[in-house]
Amino acid sequence: MLYEEEKELNRDIVNKKDKGEKKVKGDLKETVVFVNRVAKVVKGGKRFSFSALVVVGDEINRVGVGIGKAKVVQGAIRKAITKAKKNMVSICLRNTTIPHEIMGKFGAGRVLLKPASPGTGVIAGGPVRAVLEACGIKDILSKSLRTNNPFNVVYATMNGLESLRTKEQVMDLRKRITK
Repeated sequence: MLYEEEKELNRDIVNKKDKGEKKVKGDLKETVVFVNRVAKVVKGGKRFSFSALVVVGDEINRVGVGIGKAKVVQGAIRKAITKAKKNMVSICLRNTTIPHEIMGKFGAGRVLLKPASPGTGVIAGGPVRAVLEACGIKDILSKSLRTNNPFNVVYATMNGLESLRTKEQVMDLRKRITK
């Protein structure tokens, strides 16, 4: 019975991909960026635990990042996904790219993000690519500067994306200031 239901669900998923249905706001893409094993030395030996860095996004314009720690990998990933869903933010996009060039900063991490013309694709390294794809950006150029620590690179990317403003938002802010 369960096997038949599973086959039917898989068939529905394949059919949705074939039809090219638009994304629904509730559908979230979860990407595990990095899993780190940590050892604590105690009298009887070593105790291992894991930390996981996860990116969650709806591939429309919302993305979130979370870190989870637990004794087992699955527990760490589950905790990270929960935190990422709570920390989701909306990103300003212009069609399939970003409105302007920006430098994201976090700790020693620096990430340069540049808008690209349609058809360019996502030119980015692993941690940056995970965030940009979860956010729904299709055309962008990026360069990770200084550190290659996945935690700092992901948070620097998020900082850059959160700092983006559209032309209309900037004009609205300037009108409020001059009044």
